[in-house]
Amino acid sequence: MKFEIPNWLIIAGGIGQVFTALIYPYIRHVVFDWYNDIKKLKPLNQEIAKTYGRYIQGLNFSFGLITILLTDELKNQTGLAIALTGLIAAYWIGKVITQFAYYPMYEIPKKAIFKIGEVGMNTLFISFALIFSGLFVTNLTGYLKSH
Repeated sequence: MKFEIPNWLIIAGGIGQVFTALIYPYIRHVVFDWYNDIKKLKPLNQEIAKTYGRYIQGLNFSFGLITILLTDELKNQTGLAIALTGLIAAYWIGKVITQFAYYPMYEIPKKAIFKIGEVGMNTLFISFALIFSGLFVTNLTGYLKSH
């Protein structure tokens, strides 16, 4: 029996990744008051922190667009599909590990909306890690069987 991740699930993952990119500025500004904290850094470190924030936002958006627009290509068991799904899986697995290993040490506002948001975002991150890990494994096993 051949296991295949359905397109609707992959596309939902892509939409979720775009969502994380779009919601990212709100989280930085409203939830974490990030820019006020960044102002305490030296000017160069401020720019480095902002740049990394933009990288994260850009990667989330780009991964989402790639997922939505190239769904079939992400599961066609080619070397490129293996590389790209492996990259995206590693990115989200790293995010999940970081989220649970380091972030619990910090306080987020206690408002119910932020607690609900935290659960929702963590659910998305775990879903992305699972979807792309599954794609990576199915691509890799299919590739190895055909070569």
